[in-house]
Amino acid sequence: MTTAPPDNDVLWARALVKAHQGTPALRGVSIGVREGEVLAVTGPRGSGKSSLLDCLSGLSSPDEGEIWFNSSPVHTLARAARERLRRERFGWIGPEPQLVPELTAAENVTLAPLLAGATRKEAATAATEWLERLDVADCARQRPAELRQDQRQRIAVARALAHGPSVVFADEPTAPLHREARDQVMRILVAAARSHRITLLLATHDPAVARYADRVAAMTDGRLATPVGARQALAAPAPPVAGSTAVSAVPPKTVEEDPDRCSPTSV
Repeated sequence: MTTAPPDNDVLWARALVKAHQGTPALRGVSIGVREGEVLAVTGPRGSGKSSLLDCLSGLSSPDEGEIWFNSSPVHTLARAARERLRRERFGWIGPEPQLVPELTAAENVTLAPLLAGATRKEAATAATEWLERLDVADCARQRPAELRQDQRQRIAVARALAHGPSVVFADEPTAPLHREARDQVMRILVAAARSHRITLLLATHDPAVARYADRVAAMTDGRLATPVGARQALAAPAPPVAGSTAVSAVPPKTVEEDPDRCSPTSV
């Protein structure tokens, strides 16, 4: 029997089951996420974190169970409708940038708001803004092959935010980044969630990333434990999140702190 989701959950799922070639990935997972909440799903490799984000985002369909977004069922949508939902309301950041190789950095970021229905001027303005905030504005005219992996990943983060999504799904979003770049990207992601009421779902095995979350839920063998507070789950104190009321409040880095200014890859 279909059950209506709670009114205060922007994303809600019940009893999700998913298998890959006969191997169970999700075993009856139920979860709810509120608007503007940052939720980290943690667990070892193969625990089901990525499968959960794939189903919640509409990238794949569960074998069983229900998924609701803003009180509308996602699990009953046809593939084209799910793709439209992902294009217009969701943002996605994976462990690999997956940029369009023929397009420049700016064109890659502009593509997201254009597909969501923005005008060319609006899309270009959003792309410029997010490239600047992620310290890759100097890369705007370069193509992915000319850039380092960490620069490409920052561009992918800018693309996920440029169209103003309601929910951003981030599957190991800082995997290619060194520590300083990881912290900067996480501060920007969390600040964006706070200021724009974006719901942020993180899948990570990195405790330093999970500490940015409001709640942490651990997965093991396709099962999700009851989410607990991030401060209860992790002993170390959370890093400060700049810009809790405005994304632009993220403190700028000095030249000495910023070894990743954009430059073409060298041979």
